[in-house]
Amino acid sequence: MRMPGEAFRALIGGALLAAGRPVRLKELSEILGLGPEATRREVRAFTEAVQAAGLGFEVEEVAGGVRLIVPPGVAAHLAPVLSPPALPALSAAALEVLAVIAYRQPVTRAEIEAMRGGSAGTVVTLQERELVKVVGRSDAVGQPLLYGTTERFLLEFGLEGLEALPPLAGDGPDFAHLLRG
Repeated sequence: MRMPGEAFRALIGGALLAAGRPVRLKELSEILGLGPEATRREVRAFTEAVQAAGLGFEVEEVAGGVRLIVPPGVAAHLAPVLSPPALPALSAAALEVLAVIAYRQPVTRAEIEAMRGGSAGTVVTLQERELVKVVGRSDAVGQPLLYGTTERFLLEFGLEGLEALPPLAGDGPDFAHLLRG
């Protein structure tokens, strides 16, 4: 017996609300008992229903999944009930190092320092904030660690994937401004 669309929308909404993180299409397919294409249709129907209802939240595709968000126009009025941000703002130096890693990954600390200068402490800070992680080792002498960005990086910057990074205008180290906006 096939569930009606309302039941699928209830399951999708419940999953997105309960997860508190982007839920991958594969996970939603398992919950709904549908194939990938049918799941995409049901997610589109859910998104359209949420938009039509004007409930103060939206569906966003990010980091390879789907999540619920509060649009900026609504969030501006919610200051009394919102908790402070989990992470303090990143310094300009940290943003520059993060940009080098995001655009050049996988990248070694030596390559980061060649582009940006001293970065040892900054890389550690970015790792502590779970924006950067070790993704392997280079084949170079000494097999230095290779760094890349994390799923949290995608979440924090609202990116669907790395391909959604804005294109680089130049090849110099001054492209951290691309991550600020």
